[in-house]
Amino acid sequence: MGIVVLTMKASVIEVFLVLLVTGIHSNKEMTKKIKRPKFNVPQINCDVKAGKIINPEFIVKCPAGCQDPRYHVYGTDVYASYSSVCGAAVHSGVLDNSGGKILVQKVAGQSSYKGSYSNGVRSLSLPRWRESFVVSEGKPQKGVTYPSTLTYSSSKSPAAKAGETTKADHSPSVPGTTAQPVTLMQVPGTTMVGATHTTLPKPSPSAGSTSSSLIPQPVGQRSRELAGEPDLWKPGSVLLDAGFVPKEELSTQSLEPVSQGDPNCKIDLSFLIDGSSSVGKRRFRIQKQFLADVAQALDVGPAGPLMGVVQYGDNPATQFNLKTHTNSQDLKTAIEKITQRGGLSNAGRAISFVTKNFFSKSNGNRGGAPNVAVVMVDGWPTDKVEEASRFARESGINIFFITIEGATENEKQYVLEPNFANKAVCRTNGFYSLNVQNWFGLHKTVQPLVKRVCDVDRLACSKTCLNSADIGFVIDGSSSVGTSNFRTVLQFVANLSKEFEISDTDTRIGAMQYTYEQRLEFGFEEHSSKADILNAIKKVGYWSGGTSTGAAINYALEQLFKKSKPNKRKLMILITDGRSYDDVRIPSTVAHHKGVITYAIGVAWAAQDELEVIATHPARDHAFFVDEFDYLYKLVPQVIQNICTEFNSQPRN
Repeated sequence: MGIVVLTMKASVIEVFLVLLVTGIHSNKEMTKKIKRPKFNVPQINCDVKAGKIINPEFIVKCPAGCQDPRYHVYGTDVYASYSSVCGAAVHSGVLDNSGGKILVQKVAGQSSYKGSYSNGVRSLSLPRWRESFVVSEGKPQKGVTYPSTLTYSSSKSPAAKAGETTKADHSPSVPGTTAQPVTLMQVPGTTMVGATHTTLPKPSPSAGSTSSSLIPQPVGQRSRELAGEPDLWKPGSVLLDAGFVPKEELSTQSLEPVSQGDPNCKIDLSFLIDGSSSVGKRRFRIQKQFLADVAQALDVGPAGPLMGVVQYGDNPATQFNLKTHTNSQDLKTAIEKITQRGGLSNAGRAISFVTKNFFSKSNGNRGGAPNVAVVMVDGWPTDKVEEASRFARESGINIFFITIEGATENEKQYVLEPNFANKAVCRTNGFYSLNVQNWFGLHKTVQPLVKRVCDVDRLACSKTCLNSADIGFVIDGSSSVGTSNFRTVLQFVANLSKEFEISDTDTRIGAMQYTYEQRLEFGFEEHSSKADILNAIKKVGYWSGGTSTGAAINYALEQLFKKSKPNKRKLMILITDGRSYDDVRIPSTVAHHKGVITYAIGVAWAAQDELEVIATHPARDHAFFVDEFDYLYKLVPQVIQNICTEFNSQPRN
């Protein structure tokens, strides 16, 4: 009997131990499940703006196709909260156009946002905005809990289109109580304090609080959220009901921010669109959509690019000029209203029209910004374009050609100028001409075109013989010249200077005077207008002394041309009336090796052989002589012609 009792006790103990172990294991499993809840990454659309999402930090999944220019992005690296979340992710390089997961973190508003072109997305500039965000790879950070559903600032959130549930994250309920969202009405002139971690009774329906979508209530004129302090929105906070938003806050959210334009793309742009009958209504609409997309991608504004449109058929007409619309949104609205003209496709006539009429100060041309004309052609022009384009280039206009659905083999017999696009542009390396196989592929050209026209350093066609040089005048002030003749020399210098386009971005003028010694009269950076240059030349005083031309050339290299801009042609125009007392051969050779193109102007007793040594090779194009000072004025057109002939003869490809 005792043995049976012992056996029964052992069985009970064994069962107890099994139950204990099973319970512990089950408890561990439950603990694991509690500790590792499954995280569902919310999915959003391309057009969702960061400012519409209340959460200070979250992970979301973006769809493919967010590289499209209609999804606006403002800023670089740090983005204004008015930006598309997914568009910013593509711009920053965190995502490509195929989409994926990203981590978004809200930060304080910035005083300015710089636009840029990156990864196929043109971001826009913005003076200021109330809140910012940054994006990074969608990897959860250790110790951070991310919401599985997002809290939006409006019950009609963009994510709802994709079936996203837009409810707030609530902290776990305490047994015996029910946590409900509440509406806190703020009295003007007071400040709400302690709004977080508060549980209040559910308000009655008469209080007007029936929505379960939660948004932050501004404190005074701006909430902490607007000031960039996300700590108000910690998990477990009771937010405010969507029923009360100040009018000024609603108006701020609904307005599109006005950009001042991308300063890295400061160009004056004319679009020449083909309105000929051959285009047809459907393709004309595609052309207008292309223009609207370009306008959006450019980030138009007073500090950046400005854009006007000329439509051509039989004859060209300006639809609107550079100063008519100064932001991308207004431009897009104006483009939509353009009606087709019909007629032939006279692109050459249109280019001539733009050269003579479009880029004027009265039409908004800013002078310091490169002039760009983009010519769109359906098939081929019905007139000649080469001569008109050459004249446009010589006027400083960068010509781009976009040809859509070019001539087939059977149609080439009707083309007036075979290979017309390459003849029209200044370089045949493909930079200035784009060929589109069909109209339905035109939209793919938006980003390549924007990238090219904004590459200001490569817009070589805007550089002409009259606007692309640093010109240093080296003036002989020796005793043999005399006061009266010295004034005649200064008039010659002024007459030459008048022929150039002078500004801090165009041609710059500097001058020095020499005898035995040297004196800098004014450097390249001192005067940036033609009037100021002419006034400075008039004020140069006669020095008198010996003639050390070699030392003067060395001085010019050190004091003038050492401060020349890298992208400027360097021209030295030396004027002397006699043979030098020192050697000119070595200083002249140094000048030539440093890329300084030297023109030697000799008067009266100047030595021809010495002028030829000073002058750049070939001497016949760079050395001039007159036997009297009063004949200097006759040399002005010849010197200008030689400067321009040499410039235009340089390889342009």
